[in-house]
Amino acid sequence: MAARILVVGGGGREHALVRTLLRSPQRPRVAAAPGNAGIARDGVEILPVGAEDVPALVGAARDWGADLVVVGPEAPLVAGLVDRLAEAGIAAFGPSAAAARIEGSKTYAKELMRDCGVPTAGHVVLRDREEALAHLSRAAYPAVLKADVLAAGKGVIIAPDEAEAREAIDVFFGEKRFGETEVVLEEFLDGEELSLLALCDGERAVPLAPAQDYKRALDGDAGPNTGGMGSYSPVPGFDRETAEELARVAHQPIVDELRRRGTPYHGILYAGLMLTADGPRVLEFNCRFGDPETQAVLPRLRSDLVELLEASTRPGGLAGIEPEWTSDWAVTVVLAAGGYPGDYRRGDEITGLDGLQAEVFHAGTAESDGRVVTAGGRVLNVTGLGPSAAAARERAYEAAGKIEFNGKQMRSDIAARAVVGAEV
Repeated sequence: MAARILVVGGGGREHALVRTLLRSPQRPRVAAAPGNAGIARDGVEILPVGAEDVPALVGAARDWGADLVVVGPEAPLVAGLVDRLAEAGIAAFGPSAAAARIEGSKTYAKELMRDCGVPTAGHVVLRDREEALAHLSRAAYPAVLKADVLAAGKGVIIAPDEAEAREAIDVFFGEKRFGETEVVLEEFLDGEELSLLALCDGERAVPLAPAQDYKRALDGDAGPNTGGMGSYSPVPGFDRETAEELARVAHQPIVDELRRRGTPYHGILYAGLMLTADGPRVLEFNCRFGDPETQAVLPRLRSDLVELLEASTRPGGLAGIEPEWTSDWAVTVVLAAGGYPGDYRRGDEITGLDGLQAEVFHAGTAESDGRVVTAGGRVLNVTGLGPSAAAARERAYEAAGKIEFNGKQMRSDIAARAVVGAEV
């Protein structure tokens, strides 16, 4: 009998996971909670349960008869969904709450990296406004300030000087935009960014294909930080051997240390890396698939995702497993609602979705009277595939240009550097 797999979440990452699971030769039956309009249009059963409602998700997984629950977003992982599913006797892909602290707390992540020797930026923890202002007068600039809580990728402010750092402190401690939180003040690192996701089985970290993403809202890496405006994979200069070496430096020490502490790490461990002149440095760890990196990485996967996910749930299950990839390039362009990452409109009809020569992953969409409408800040992810970076990029932008909704915004420079790098 085919496995029954429940995917938790309703964004572009989860749509990419659903599509890849449906490609499995094992032909699993897939459901999503809460899903989105695109996932529903792929014929997947939708369970009307919020992605952060842990008790309801456990009940839905039990009632639906899930053999495996794949948790997409970070919030339910940090809240202990995997732990509650285990108590109910249901297998889940993702870390326990104790292991997911690596994303839930920037301070904890920094201390963990220090304890197991993972290279990262120097930092200090600021516990209140007065302490923060005292440190800013003697900090080096530019400086990076991070909320010590989950902030959907938006809790980072890069301050070029002390004046803007003081404004950032007002955001964190005065305005309390991210709630009650300490702030991590980090040294600014210069170099090339790289996203490297690794499957973990509690004992080893097996890297997936590297990707690069674009956090800033506007072309040229200008504007505020967002949850991500695009991505591409592979990355020029980073082959399998390079990825394995980076995983030995960044991921494996974390897996080893958490196993030693009795909180083994299962699931995806995402490392945001800065490749500096002094070697790689970890900017952050996330406890789940990246978004939008997943939308560029998974379309290139040749291996059976069901096999990989199931293996990650078992201690030592990844022994001898090495994911295989197509030679294609993938470029993902995010179509966002006007005003994102600030206030944005909802409920606008989306047209031009049919007949495109690209993968379209729904992120913030819903059904209304038979129409697909906007329902989030990042609305759609358009992924072009091709034999070269230039071909994949052309297909992504050609398809993105045919999709319309009120206020649509997107960056025009996604993967431009990949085209140049591939040519070099």
